[in-house]
Amino acid sequence: MPAKIAIAVAVVVVGLVVVVALQPKDYRVSRSATIAAPAPVVFALVNDFHKWAAWSPWATVDPAMKQSFEGAPAGAGAAYTWSGNREVGEGRMTIVESRPPERVRVKLDFDKPLKGTSMAEFTFRSEGDRTVVTWSMTGEKSFVAKAIHLVLGVERIIGRQFEKGLAAMKTAAFRWSATMRKL
Repeated sequence: MPAKIAIAVAVVVVGLVVVVALQPKDYRVSRSATIAAPAPVVFALVNDFHKWAAWSPWATVDPAMKQSFEGAPAGAGAAYTWSGNREVGEGRMTIVESRPPERVRVKLDFDKPLKGTSMAEFTFRSEGDRTVVTWSMTGEKSFVAKAIHLVLGVERIIGRQFEKGLAAMKTAAFRWSATMRKL
């Protein structure tokens, strides 16, 4: 009887390993929103890490999170590091491409809770006095990340965070535009 149980457990474990191993190694998460502000206004909110606190969905998760800024004040070469609780983890973001007012590409180096590197991209498409913003993130998954993605539905979890961030970006862009009109 114990031998049959051991064989059954081994078959289940091997099956799970095979299922996880067969998951795609690459991932992509993307969300879009239309924001009632011109592309240069929305672009400025993304191109400067100092302005991310106004819209980033992770900015409010850990009020005690440690943050620092390095490199250029904005645009290519600007860097932001963070260290927070288990929900926000620890890592570094660097703007690697800044093409006003069309695109910002950000390299994300995660140290905690899982090590990994991803690329985030923000594109801005003008539609009159509105801007369609698309926020996407791509990367490769390790075996452990594949298992987590399989169980937790990370595309959906990250996607929800992107949706929150884009909604907050709408509010921040409105405030920024209102401030600029007053000047």
